[in-house]
Amino acid sequence: MTQSEPGAPEDGAPGARPAPEATILVVDDEPELCRALSKLLSRNGYEVLTAGNGEEALQALRRQEVHLVLSDLQMPRMGGLDLLKAAQIISPATEFVIITGHGTIETAVDAMKSGAYDFIEKPFSTSTTLKVVRKALEKQNLLTENLQLRRRLEEIQGTSDIIGRSEPMRRVVATAQQAAPSSATILITGESGTGKEVFATAIHRWSERARRSMITVSCAALPETLLEAELFGYEKGAFTGAVARRKGRFELADRSTLFLDEVGEMSPATQVKLLRVLQEGTIERLGGGESVSVDVRIIAATNTDLPALVEAGRFREDLFYRLNVINVELPPLRRRGDDVILLADFFLARYNAKNGKHLTGFTPEAQDVLGRYAWPGNVRELENAVERAVVLSRQSQVDVDALPPHVVAGRARKEQIVIPVGTTLRDAEMELIQATLESAGGDKETAARILGIAARTIYRRLQ
Repeated sequence: MTQSEPGAPEDGAPGARPAPEATILVVDDEPELCRALSKLLSRNGYEVLTAGNGEEALQALRRQEVHLVLSDLQMPRMGGLDLLKAAQIISPATEFVIITGHGTIETAVDAMKSGAYDFIEKPFSTSTTLKVVRKALEKQNLLTENLQLRRRLEEIQGTSDIIGRSEPMRRVVATAQQAAPSSATILITGESGTGKEVFATAIHRWSERARRSMITVSCAALPETLLEAELFGYEKGAFTGAVARRKGRFELADRSTLFLDEVGEMSPATQVKLLRVLQEGTIERLGGGESVSVDVRIIAATNTDLPALVEAGRFREDLFYRLNVINVELPPLRRRGDDVILLADFFLARYNAKNGKHLTGFTPEAQDVLGRYAWPGNVRELENAVERAVVLSRQSQVDVDALPPHVVAGRARKEQIVIPVGTTLRDAEMELIQATLESAGGDKETAARILGIAARTIYRRLQ
């Protein structure tokens, strides 16, 4: 691989002299073409790197910041399209322009569908090449500026609705921020109400895909047939009522993020189709046989024990490993210490504004109650409690009398139970249900969410 120094602008080159900090990587297995492009771009103020194959190009992308890649489409071992896909993982902010010869225009168009900005044909003209390069760098610069501005705003305003200074939260935020710029699949786990969708949204906003909206699907909210139609779309006549072709969530999330909430509820048939998307990057609409390429970053979430479902044969092991490339496990609120008061203050400000109130905070007694309660419903339960308190408070601060009675009762934090060896499975189950009910203040719906079972199962066991 070689590097060229910026030189003088070429006579007659269109447009203004580009910023010297723009770095372009030229990739081609023909040395003469590399030298010609390097000379042209250097004379117009760009810093130019060259690589003779895809492997050298990837090394360059790992070694330093590159704003634009100009890559030949047809190269031994790793072609331009494969290099594009790898570059999107290693350096998502880098723009990509394909160099194509006669007879490969159709493949170049496919590369644009996969994320390339444009293509130039051999033999290329000076004016066309410089124009495409300038436009591609303008786009790359605009996207980078927008991302930097968004991150500066988040530093000032806080990271979305992620509130917390406790050590468990610092760890998960650090993991999420490190993983966000990549294209790796992320599995967010944790109890119900810990804020999995909030984290998914933040990860999307921290990523290079943030310029497009994140698409969300709740896998538990739809029956199997409707979920498949929502995810993969369908062709006209695929089923009764399919009067026209409709794009699914995967196509809508192309070049963005798809958040699959409650992924543990997905049926075996849908799991197979999801696995194919993760492996091949293609989907098929219901009622159609055409494969559609999609570039989608998957963030999945679940409050169930997926390894246990794998062990029980209810969730595919290969799909679990595909989803669990990076695991972000959210801590329950009872393990987050003083974050409880931080979150309470945050929700107080939100519901003050929503209800036209001007409460200035919580009394010391109310803070003590909030800090002692176990919060089995986690952040969602705390938010509901604060909303109730804002509505019912008659003083300048939220006092104990405005908090929910079961919170005031200060249930002990019973996080462990001891089951002696020899206890029957039925008795052990009842002990666990009763302990969880006690921790949840007798709320069967909350206890069911914590246990990962249906509320009707608790009713049946108690009867």
